[in-house]
Amino acid sequence: MVRQVSQKRKQVGSKPQERYRVVAMGGTFDVLHRGHRRLLKQAFSIGRRVMIGITSDEFARTLHKPHRFDAYAKRKRDVERLLSRWGVLSRAEIVPLTDRYGPTVRESKIQALVVSRRTLQTAYEINARRKAHGLKPLILDPIDLIMAEDRRPISSTRIRRGRIDREGRLLQ
Repeated sequence: MVRQVSQKRKQVGSKPQERYRVVAMGGTFDVLHRGHRRLLKQAFSIGRRVMIGITSDEFARTLHKPHRFDAYAKRKRDVERLLSRWGVLSRAEIVPLTDRYGPTVRESKIQALVVSRRTLQTAYEINARRKAHGLKPLILDPIDLIMAEDRRPISSTRIRRGRIDREGRLLQ
């Protein structure tokens, strides 16, 4: 069951309206774009600490992305630089993801999970696995996908193909 967190959003750099001690989120984070920033901002707005899973190179290859992607080290560095600019890097823990679930299925300290609506099914699977391991289900905070100018979702694939920029502006 999805329990919505408050729709009230705060600036990332300001003192958060903390609701949870530890919030998790994850992704490939290739070509950081407006959608990634939105997910990150939401996680930091509701959590004191944010565990950010970034897919390992090995796991990312299993996702069969239709384009190349930057190496884990670069993707991690890009996320760290962004969080440093926002002044929240000290509140982050970045971990490599080697599967779809990462530490969310075994870490009892995690209380909430920020996901895009596209990955909500995986969040349900995480909660089922947590229950099977005797852990409390995570509070799910799904956010809508960010649309580009053409009203299609912003994605790293569309950016890599030269169709849109990182903000969702059309290039062709």
